[in-house]
Amino acid sequence: MTDATDTPNTYVVEYTDGPLVGQTDKRIFVGGEYDKTFGVIALVDGIEANFEYHAISTRELNGETHVSYSFDAAHSDSPVADEEDQEPGEALV
Repeated sequence: MTDATDTPNTYVVEYTDGPLVGQTDKRIFVGGEYDKTFGVIALVDGIEANFEYHAISTRELNGETHVSYSFDAAHSDSPVADEEDQEPGEALV
């Protein structure tokens, strides 16, 4: 029998860009692997939206897996994704 501390069942998510840039989360390995892609529902400026992220790299740090994820604007909710291209003061259509 293996001890639960022998194999960590979580990994650290690092958001490299998009609305969640600079934030980190912990996620659970599924079938011993990290998620290649996933959606995150979050509030940005009081608007709830789904943000899609894709894994771009992994590294080990102090015995823990860290996975970097990049924002996928094309597959995220468009009103918030479009804000990045919006000029200050311009209304979203």
